Amino acid sequence: MISRQKSEKLFETAKTLFPGGVNSPVRAFRSVGGTPLFIKRGDGCHIWDEDDNCFVDFCCSWGPLILGHNHPAIRQKVEETLKNGTSFGAPTKLENELGELIVSRNPYIDKIRFVSSGTEAVMSGIRLARGFTGRNKIVKFDGCYHGHADSLLVKAGSGLVTLGTSSSAGVPEAFSNETIVLPLNDCGALEACIAKYPNEIACIIIEPIPANNGLLIQDKGYLQFLREICTKNGILLFFDEVISGFRVAFSGAAELFDVRPDIVSYGKIIGGGLPVGAYGASDEIMSHISPLGNVYQAGTLSGNPVAMTAGVAQLTECLKPNFYKDLSEKTKSFVETIMDHVHVNEYPFSIACVGSIFWFSFGEKIEIRRADEIDPHTMATFGKFYNMLLDEGIYLGPSGYEVGFVSAAHDEKTLKICADKICSVLDRVFNEK
Repeated sequence: MISRQKSEKLFETAKTLFPGGVNSPVRAFRSVGGTPLFIKRGDGCHIWDEDDNCFVDFCCSWGPLILGHNHPAIRQKVEETLKNGTSFGAPTKLENELGELIVSRNPYIDKIRFVSSGTEAVMSGIRLARGFTGRNKIVKFDGCYHGHADSLLVKAGSGLVTLGTSSSAGVPEAFSNETIVLPLNDCGALEACIAKYPNEIACIIIEPIPANNGLLIQDKGYLQFLREICTKNGILLFFDEVISGFRVAFSGAAELFDVRPDIVSYGKIIGGGLPVGAYGASDEIMSHISPLGNVYQAGTLSGNPVAMTAGVAQLTECLKPNFYKDLSEKTKSFVETIMDHVHVNEYPFSIACVGSIFWFSFGEKIEIRRADEIDPHTMATFGKFYNMLLDEGIYLGPSGYEVGFVSAAHDEKTLKICADKICSVLDRVFNEK
């Protein structure tokens, strides 16, 4: 077993400083058991913890490190920008550069507004939808996670599921009453909802590739249905692409499925891993944002120059020929190697995969499209699997509900070695008494 002596000592100190010893709940390792690893550094597709254990990292800071850790192009640009200062609370040229790089290549938005996180981007987009339509209610889907804004912490995914609850304490009932939660992939339920609340729904928000409660890949036809019913009823379609944006394609799932949202949000991938988020829409909708319109939204660190320059460096790399094609093919080969072994041995295990995102799932069900199709009893098996992988030098997000990511830094040789190790661990999980 790997040594966790230094991590254990650091965690004991952390518990005296932070609730549960962490600054984000899933990091506490409660879902998989044991002490969380305190990470010291990262380079390429590898990370090292404080005990100097080395791991191949498939968490990638929960997705945004699409180029891997410590990429030289990002590091160089960040170092150059830091020489001029860290924050000004005023417009900078770098905001223009990143904004133009995104908007000029994204056919689904005319204007964008930078904020400091994905949660803030979604929260602001919801306010914009309400201000634009003059309506109060929103529709979200069970298992989709849109950050920790009050009105969206209702049957959310991610850490809430890991902690065994569907919503958070501290959210007033009045807030939740304006949020209608429906099952994914159920057209009839949505039609009935719209009939019940005519002219009251401001927007329907969805992760077009739900990736916070497993990887619940939706049919293109379902997303097209959402587009059509929104258009018919004067409802805005909001794609939360904090995970899928710039990950499955440069313009995200909207590009991959060729479905146009009215509002879209992005997350820290546009800042090379630094704290940043953004939301965008058409000129007509975005003109309602202050200072042009009466929907207020502001942020002292919005458009932070260090985050902007890191974003320019990262997204410039993503624009290179065949970047997404190569990343997807590497991921597909990695997944197929594991699944060939699974099929030969008839293990109750599957891997959902889209682009460079994958999800390991234990249980008999092969295709899972809704949160209620995930068997919570399989999470104990995942915990065993997870800790065996750590001993083999493979790091994933510490929850069976979390997805994994392949970065450009994961070369084919490393992926083959990891696939073989995962197959060996699966043999132990299913055959050890």
